[in-house]
Amino acid sequence: MNRRIAALLGAVLLSSSLAACGLNVNAALPFKVLPGSIQPVPSLQGVKITVGSKDFTENILLGYMAEMALSAAGANIIDLTDIHGSNSSRQALLNGETDVTWEYTGTGWINYQGNELPVPGGEKAQYDATAAADKQKNGITWLNYSPLNDQYAFATTEAYAKANNLKTVSDLTKFIKQKPDQGVFCLETEFTSRQDGFPAAVKAYGFPVAKIKNFGIGTIYSAVANGTCPIGEVFTTDGRIAGQHLQVLDDDKKAFPQYNAAVTTRTAFLDAHPDVRGPLEEVTKAITNEQMVELCREVDVEGRAAGAVARDWMVSKGFVKTE
Repeated sequence: MNRRIAALLGAVLLSSSLAACGLNVNAALPFKVLPGSIQPVPSLQGVKITVGSKDFTENILLGYMAEMALSAAGANIIDLTDIHGSNSSRQALLNGETDVTWEYTGTGWINYQGNELPVPGGEKAQYDATAAADKQKNGITWLNYSPLNDQYAFATTEAYAKANNLKTVSDLTKFIKQKPDQGVFCLETEFTSRQDGFPAAVKAYGFPVAKIKNFGIGTIYSAVANGTCPIGEVFTTDGRIAGQHLQVLDDDKKAFPQYNAAVTTRTAFLDAHPDVRGPLEEVTKAITNEQMVELCREVDVEGRAAGAVARDWMVSKGFVKTE
């Protein structure tokens, strides 16, 4: 059995009393890094920390970054990146199969807390509400959030945006009202119906919709690039935006929730090892949307290994060194 599948089954099926057994199937960090600006922390020397991630490029990259930061600090890392699906990743953290994983404020608020609409007031308001609810209800602590904000967005090709002077969704709305036949959207099915998705945008901007074409999220980028739809749903940090020469339109009315990335951990684990906060938050505050788009492009377009891309970024920032 593939060790990641075995680990996932452990996270879902084993009781918390057997969680330690599930960790035996995992792997160590696949390469060694040395301390850079992140220096060894005496209280973390030899502490076993299991780092998880979801199964998409950005979250895998973030998982590797966390692993390298904690490894440089002296922890003994167990790699459980690439868990399939948000719910499985979340359950692994709750069950104690993982100790550290990156999450997104909008996901925490809507998917895990069961709210339908985002918190008004911007990034901090969304973070504060999500973190408070998760700690109170589930014993999960959110470390400080990152400038990295992987939101829903609409995109067109760069050429289409330039030809029609489109920079914001308000620009798009004005344009579609003038040319209703251009209101053709490539969307994933879930986004079409979920309250924080397409309905929220229609309510905020009031643009007419000529037609919706449903695609899997992975194929929307190429569908927009090849002209199947003039407008498509994207995630703002996806490397295919650059690879397919797309332009993201600014959500100037803030219709979509905030999805700032933050490290999450069980409160009990953080209480036992409070010094994990420092190395992790060093990375957290350094990563931005622009940087993540480039890192994802290296993986998804150039075909580089996510671990190598994350390592090179960590080295470039001086957080770690290589042998």
